[in-house]
Amino acid sequence: MITVSNLSLRYGKRTLFEDVNLKFTQGNCYGIIGANGAGKSTFLKILSKEIDPTSGSVSFSPGERMAVLKQNHYEFDDFSVIETVLIGHQEMYKVMKEKDAIYLKEDFTDKDGERAGELENLFAEMDGWNAESNAATLLSNLGIKEELHYKQLKELDGNQKVRVLLAQALFGNPDILLLDEPTNDLDINTIAWLEDFLATYEAIVLVVSHDRHFLDTVCTHIVDIDFAKMTIYTGNYSFWYESSQLALKQRSDQNKKTEDRVKELQEFIRRFSANASKSKQATSRKKALDKINLDEIKPSNRKYPAILFNNLGREAGDQILQIENLSKTLNGEVLFSGINLMVNKGDKIAVLSQNSLATSAFYDILSGRDTDFTGSFKWGVTIKTADIPIDNAEYFKGKDENLIDWLREYSEGEKDDQFIRGFLGRMLFSGEEVLKKATVLSGGEKMRCMFSRMMLQHANVLLFDEPTNHLDLESITALNNGMKDFRGTILFTSRDHELTQTVASRIIELTPGGLIDKLMGYDEFINSEAVKKQQEELYTLA
Repeated sequence: MITVSNLSLRYGKRTLFEDVNLKFTQGNCYGIIGANGAGKSTFLKILSKEIDPTSGSVSFSPGERMAVLKQNHYEFDDFSVIETVLIGHQEMYKVMKEKDAIYLKEDFTDKDGERAGELENLFAEMDGWNAESNAATLLSNLGIKEELHYKQLKELDGNQKVRVLLAQALFGNPDILLLDEPTNDLDINTIAWLEDFLATYEAIVLVVSHDRHFLDTVCTHIVDIDFAKMTIYTGNYSFWYESSQLALKQRSDQNKKTEDRVKELQEFIRRFSANASKSKQATSRKKALDKINLDEIKPSNRKYPAILFNNLGREAGDQILQIENLSKTLNGEVLFSGINLMVNKGDKIAVLSQNSLATSAFYDILSGRDTDFTGSFKWGVTIKTADIPIDNAEYFKGKDENLIDWLREYSEGEKDDQFIRGFLGRMLFSGEEVLKKATVLSGGEKMRCMFSRMMLQHANVLLFDEPTNHLDLESITALNNGMKDFRGTILFTSRDHELTQTVASRIIELTPGGLIDKLMGYDEFINSEAVKKQQEELYTLA
């Protein structure tokens, strides 16, 4: 158990947490949510004793071992991959190193022999003799091939390092597991493996993630950080979100009778409990929901930006986009080839590839930023496009103007200050924030500006390349809803599973050997044996 008592953390005049009192118990997975800057990662650092709170304390049940997913990707560069994983069980690793050092001594004494015997017993109790094979199995499950296990960590690329550090955190089945954005840079299959692992893990798990599907799959509880307070709610992220929105709706309806509100909440819990039977954590979550107190359900204080794309301008005709034999090579590598595609009116297409350079190149070609390709594409005469590129730096570089003037450049109609201020207000830039310089914005603020720009373009076809990068959960949810509600055509790429599953009606995958094109949802696509067979064939062709 982890007990947090009267915890406070202040930086100067700024208070991140105040008088936090929480208990985290065995067998539960807690998803920590909050706006950017609310202190999610900071809270994990307090638990791991990396930083000290201003006041209060954190205590642990005796004998429990904690593991933390490291964010410093260079800390273990001079270690082999397999040793990096073994370091995750620090006590066992220290025993192993001390034992090995004794056996290497030239002047081996009786006292050394006694100590070596003690260490051998400790090592055996910790299952040390199976440690290397267990570490190798864990690495293989996370997509690190056996030929990499004895290379130095610095020889691996960034994505591979993330997997090794994740293996380090998971190694030896720690009693407490702290994971900060564990799905970053992981592919679909590795995320699925991690979801399965955590869904049956009996330790205490605390996880910070912006991946709603991941939070829904693994979490039994949500820890909400808001207004310097932390509150634990039973259920996964979707349950927290939907129940808090229902409570907010009820609070705004002053005429609704109390018994009607209670009945509505009870019906909501009943329906959600029934859906929990489909979850990998069905038993524990169902039991937790059965015990829920209606008083626990509070309105959320979160603010969601108004990301609405339905001011289309001109209605699109039937001819949207035709692509013929499109191919792209970069530095001698074939990103995709022989792409033939007819986009239909109203399509919402998720564009996939095992190589992220391929999808970005595809959008750069369609938006006119890249002219170095073979084949052709043609937009319909009624089509107006707007796009969100994966790298938006060019839109802000050297822009010494404030946000009102920055956004005014992209307004094709109304350019009045009051109109622009109102627009920025809906995107959560209030008061003096609209006078910020465009050059000093955070990643999330830049994305909200880019969505504002897109909305003012009144396009009937939208292109998105990883639009959830840098966004908090509230902005991701608002974007997801805006894309679902859009009446036009969308081509998009996103690592957000929930967004892709709920928006896409058609899936295409760009490969070196051609195009996979399926009229189906994302979950059906990634679980289709026919698709997997086609992928194997096309990725081997270059």
